[in-house]
Formats: sequence, structure tokens, C-alpha cells
Amino acid sequence: MKVSREERGEEEEEEPKVLCLRIPEADEVVDDVEQNEIRKVMTFTTKGVKRKRTQQHECNVCEKMFGSPSDLVKHMRIHTNEKPYECDVCEKRFSDSGNLKRHMRIHTNEKPYKCDVCEKRFTQSGTLNTHMLIHTNEKPFECDVCDKAFRQSSDLKIHMHIHTNEKPYKCVVCEERFSQLGTLQRHARTHTNEKPYECDVCDKAFRDSSNLKKHKRLCH
Repeated sequence: MKVSREERGEEEEEEPKVLCLRIPEADEVVDDVEQNEIRKVMTFTTKGVKRKRTQQHECNVCEKMFGSPSDLVKHMRIHTNEKPYECDVCEKRFSDSGNLKRHMRIHTNEKPYKCDVCEKRFTQSGTLNTHMLIHTNEKPFECDVCDKAFRQSSDLKIHMHIHTNEKPYKCVVCEERFSQLGTLQRHARTHTNEKPYECDVCDKAFRDSSNLKKHKRLCH
């Protein structure tokens, strides 16, 4: 006849609880700030119970789902506007350590991404990818009104102002409005009399680069 632990007067041992932490990928760097925040969002589980790798983590603000707690932690900073990573040169702050790392290349002048066609170098891989479209003449962003194509989505967005007649850029001096930022900048020089484009032959200066090109073509 079996005797239970209660009958023998023995206390039942409580299963130890352990903290489940996500194991980073081989090429992933998780610093102290990130790891501390991961601990906050992870739950305790009893020993011997395995967590499913497909577990989803939901944002309690916008209900967006994430595959790992670290991704959820990074996402939450959009809502909290938290920026725990600070540049020790200019004190600019970032919500993600990767963005700080890319920003630091501005100060170090590091350009690890090189074009294999013209050997021009870039600080970010995305900028290199955009640059490569110059060599391939690829323009993947097409206007659905006039079929004009662009290399960057931002250029297409600016172009669309022509069709919508939207003029979001306003001169602070005369309040004239413009559809493109570059046009506003050129206009502003009429008020400041700034002439940043200088001829390297005769030192004559111009407000607009196109006027400088025209001058060099006709005079030199």
C-alpha cells in the first residue's frame, strides 16, 4: 500500500520556475538595454515545459503581432517615443541600436557599402541599392496618372503634387506656396540673394545650378 507524502508528513517540493529568454540569432547583437527589456515582457514557465517557437507577441496599443519579444519591445517605442540609444558625439537619440550604429558612420565617415560598377561608397545599404538603379536605369515607381517613372518612392510622392495641385511648401517671407521643396529653396534665394553656385572659371555666382551650367556653356 502506497503512502502519500502528506501521510508521511513530508512537504511536496515545488517545481522550480525558470525565466525563458529568447536565444538571439547567430548574427544578432542584443545589448544590455535590449536584454533587460526582453526580461520584462517574457513570462515564467515551469521546468520541462517547452515554449512554442511560433508564439506570437501582440502590441496592446495597436494589436500588431510580432514573432519575438525583442521585436515587440522595439515596436513599443513607436508608441512611447522612447529613444534609449544616444550618440556620444552629437547627442542625437534613437529608438533602435541599429539606427545609432548607422548614424555613427556620419561622424566616422565610414562607408562600408561599395558599388561594384563605379566603386562609389555609401554609409547605408539602402542608399547603395538606390544608387544601383542609376546603372540599371531601373525606375520601379510609376505614376498611375501620367506613367512617368522614378527610382525612389519619395520622388514619386513629390511628383504626385503636380496632379493633385497640392502645394505643401510655403515661403515664410511672402507666403507663396510650392509643390516641391527644391522649388521653394530656389525661390527663397530671391529673398536672401544667396548665390551658392559659383563658376570655377570667372567666379560669377548663380542662385540655381541650371543657370550656372547655361553660363559655362555659353561663356566658357
